[in-house]
Amino acid sequence: MNLLFKDLFGIFKIFEDVYERIRKILIPTTAYSWQTFIYLSVFSWIMSYFATGYIRDIIALCGWLFLIAGTAWYTTDDPLRVPGTFMPVGAVITGFLVSVFAFSNQEDVITSRTIVLWPTISALITAIPEFIEGSDTDSKTRIPKPDARQKIIVLVASCMMISCWLQFYFVLDKWLQEYPSLLAENFGRSTFVITREEQQKIPTNGVVILDRLQPLVEEQIAERPWSEVERWLLEANVRVGQLGREVLDNNLAQYEEKVLWRVEPRVVNNKSGYRLDLLSIWTGPTANPRGYFLRKSCQIDPVATTPINTTTNSRIPEEKKAVAEIQCDRLNKLFSGAAPPQQ
Repeated sequence: MNLLFKDLFGIFKIFEDVYERIRKILIPTTAYSWQTFIYLSVFSWIMSYFATGYIRDIIALCGWLFLIAGTAWYTTDDPLRVPGTFMPVGAVITGFLVSVFAFSNQEDVITSRTIVLWPTISALITAIPEFIEGSDTDSKTRIPKPDARQKIIVLVASCMMISCWLQFYFVLDKWLQEYPSLLAENFGRSTFVITREEQQKIPTNGVVILDRLQPLVEEQIAERPWSEVERWLLEANVRVGQLGREVLDNNLAQYEEKVLWRVEPRVVNNKSGYRLDLLSIWTGPTANPRGYFLRKSCQIDPVATTPINTTTNSRIPEEKKAVAEIQCDRLNKLFSGAAPPQQ
């Protein structure tokens, strides 16, 4: 029984210790403490919720300043260093808060600029105490000692380099979003780019252009009089060019690479009729110095049709008329090198 009571008292002692630690964190010993700033930040954000206009912005600004000050104070009382550096972990946390406060917007709290400048701001926050000496009430500026200067320069330069690499990542990511056809390139010899996903074998936008262009061409050729189709083929450069611009405007408007695609036709006369090659030509950057293009071939042949005669007793033989029949390839083909010249 005594052992049971002893265990119960031990459990109560654990809860008491936890309670004391929580109370020590939540209840400041003096009014001038980091807890006061945290509570002021929470109070400011609550008040800003009920305010409107510029008053809300001012109160929210004060809340951010209180939060940054309280966090910096708490994390620098007994700083934990980042391994291998003299940068406190508190400076990293404070730098993140400052970066969010300075570069966030109403739509996105964390932006690319927030992430990019975070390491540099943290390094500057770490370096600030080296330029100040004295206590909180009696402090003055100073020039850091030579060994401290070296540490500051190395730390700030290293963090700036990290910021540059982060910015480089966001630049590449933006390029790939605006120019998705670059994903079809081979980055095997690249020092900076590592592709984790399976490489595209054919540019998606090039396929979209030809797939959207095909029904428009078929609509203007199918079942039209053969003489009219031959005139259309003579003007294929103009006709296909207009349709190509329409396809680009309707399907690639959200991509910056729209201006790097060019749509051209190639008309080849064969025994049965004509072969119309629809080409989507990439004029943007590529690992192949000669470029590449995609092709969809359509065979156009004349087909004789008998017009419908409404008179049933007519003995006059009906004249057959030739109309166009068009059949296009189902798949698009990718070719390396320059597009073939027009004939």
